[in-house]
Amino acid sequence: MSHKLKPLFIGDVEVKVPIVQGGMGARVSMAPLAAAVANCGGAGTIASVGLGNDDLGNTSEFAKFAKEGLKKEIRLAKKLSKGVIGVNIMFALTNYEDLVRTSVEENADFIVSGAGLPLNLPELTKGSPIKLIPIVSSARAADIIIKTWKRRYDRLPDAVLVEGPMAGGHLGFKPEEIKTSLLENIVSDVIETVGKYQEKYNRNIPVIAAGGLFDGKDIAKFLKLGAQGVQLGTRFVATNECSISEKFKKLYIKARDEDTVIIKSPVGLPGRAIKNKFIDRIIRGEKILVKCGYKCLKTCKPKEVPYCIAKALLNAVEGNVDEAVIFAGSNVSKINKIVSVKELMDELVAETIKELE
Repeated sequence: MSHKLKPLFIGDVEVKVPIVQGGMGARVSMAPLAAAVANCGGAGTIASVGLGNDDLGNTSEFAKFAKEGLKKEIRLAKKLSKGVIGVNIMFALTNYEDLVRTSVEENADFIVSGAGLPLNLPELTKGSPIKLIPIVSSARAADIIIKTWKRRYDRLPDAVLVEGPMAGGHLGFKPEEIKTSLLENIVSDVIETVGKYQEKYNRNIPVIAAGGLFDGKDIAKFLKLGAQGVQLGTRFVATNECSISEKFKKLYIKARDEDTVIIKSPVGLPGRAIKNKFIDRIIRGEKILVKCGYKCLKTCKPKEVPYCIAKALLNAVEGNVDEAVIFAGSNVSKINKIVSVKELMDELVAETIKELE
């Protein structure tokens, strides 16, 4: 059925079904999930954060483990799929440059980068055919990135990913903007801004809409607005191929509308997560001891932060859900079963085509 949807072109890389699977950090978006999405014609994304060694607290070799972990995931995904495989790398990571270079060396198709403005990304990927996709939450951010890349490196983004305030995980919005900012408005503004550069340089720079999208109706809405692709994250957590604990997936299925809350993350950004005992403790202002031998985030102050976000996210993946932060998008309550990636992709494509008719 997918032949009826227009493919998404990221530079000269063709994504046959214009659906990108979101890179969900701390071992949620791993090779099996990314490969399964790529095998269905979408773009699979490996999240680079939290890979490698488990001992977050006491290793000076954390960066080496993270690099090896990413290498392993990209190689495995490429072994499992001949489709499009990319890597999500947060700009806020201390070992950002290392992870970018590893993605280049391992021939990933694209790098998606947010959690800060990735202004030096083209410098780190010079001479490589890897495609670059910055994540933005406003037209202003898109404008700054495009201007800077063009001026400094004579490089344009291969696509721009717009993440709205209804996404799961870290959000690029002030807490008071989360309820008032509409993804439709931001996407329209970014399309307009990017359009000026497309015209000026005669280049296609597709805009990809993300954050709280759930079904074909949502996808069709943004394609009609002028986005050339969409990204979904939360939906892919409740799939067989997502390599997280069953307890984590069950929380998604049980979640009700009122179960998601906005928390303040040690990253310095608000985040959307599912309420649990751990979140209750954080909201009450409890401080949870942080043992850290490696500062994985540039901005983290281990002695001052109320808890370690990396450890809390890894706890979720391992099934220790009472001691965890479980990120989820605003529509998580609509998920009621675990399906295969193929079932999900087929359903999304069929619904989208129906809506576009």
